[in-house]
This record gives sequence, C-alpha cells and structure tokens, in this order.
Amino acid sequence: MNKLAEIEQATQVLPLEDKQRLILWLANILRAKSDQLPPPRVFSKPEVLQWIAEDEIDLKIFLNGA
Repeated sequence: MNKLAEIEQATQVLPLEDKQRLILWLANILRAKSDQLPPPRVFSKPEVLQWIAEDEIDLKIFLNGA
C-alpha cells in the first residue's frame, strides 16, 4: 500500500475535530511552500446579490418540499 492510501485510510477514523485540524495544517503547508498562488477572485456586487437571490429561492423550494 502506498503512503497516500495509508493516510487516506487513517483519516477515515479521525474525529471531525482532528480532520479539521489536519486540513488546516495541510493548507498552511501548501500556502507556505507555494510561491505562485492564483490571484483572489473578484466578484461584482450585482453578481453576489444575484447568487444570494437564487440561493433564497432554492431554500424556499427546499423548505416547501417542492
């Protein structure tokens, strides 16, 4: 079995809190070692407001069981 498969298998039994700590630890390692991060995505206010409106509609549909 390769190392990654062993790690994946081991994480299956971790409690949620430990999984969260693990993902944050990995993110910090990747951030520190990456010299080329993609630029932050920029969204316009109308785009964000449209997404929120769509999400509200979807929530109402979900709550009404339709």
